[in-house]
Amino acid sequence: MKTLKLLSVVGIFFLISCSSVRVNADYDKKANFSAYKSYAYFKSGIDKAEISDLDKKRILYAIDDAMATKGFTKSESPDVLISIFTKEREVIDVYQNYGWGWGWGPWGLGYNRTISTPEGTLFIDIFDAKTKELVWQGQGTGYLTTNTDKKEERIKEFVSRILEQYPPSIKQ
Repeated sequence: MKTLKLLSVVGIFFLISCSSVRVNADYDKKANFSAYKSYAYFKSGIDKAEISDLDKKRILYAIDDAMATKGFTKSESPDVLISIFTKEREVIDVYQNYGWGWGWGPWGLGYNRTISTPEGTLFIDIFDAKTKELVWQGQGTGYLTTNTDKKEERIKEFVSRILEQYPPSIKQ
C-alpha cells in the first residue's frame, strides 16, 4: 500500500514538473513602463519566427488575451511593439533500471530506456514604439506537445506565465 502511495505521489510530481513553464524576464531600468498603454505587433519580427502560421496565431491570440487583462489596448499608433522568437530542442532522458531483464551485465541484470521530448523556448520582446529600442524581454521554456487538442492550452500557459512578469515592478 505504501508503495502504491509513493508511486502515485511520484507520478503526480512528474506530471506537474512536465507541465510547468520556467520563466525569466529582463528589462531596461530606465524605461517608463507606466507610460505604455497600447501595443501593436512588430510584423517583421513575427514573420521571422520559425514556427507554423497556426502556432503564430495561437501565440498572438494568447498575447492579445493577456495584454487585455492587463488593461492594454491594441492600437494603430501604439506605445510599444511586440515581437516573438522561438527555439526548440530535443531533451533526452536516459533511465537505468536494475534487476532481471535484457540489458547489460553478465546475466542481463538491467536495461536502459531513453526518452526524447521536445522542449521549446518562447521569447516575447517588447520595444518602445518611438525609440524602437528593446525595453522588456520575457522568456518561457518548457515541454511542448504535438497533441493538437492540447497545443492551444499549452501555448496559453507559456504566454500567460511569461507576461505575468510584465510590466516589471520597479523598485524605488
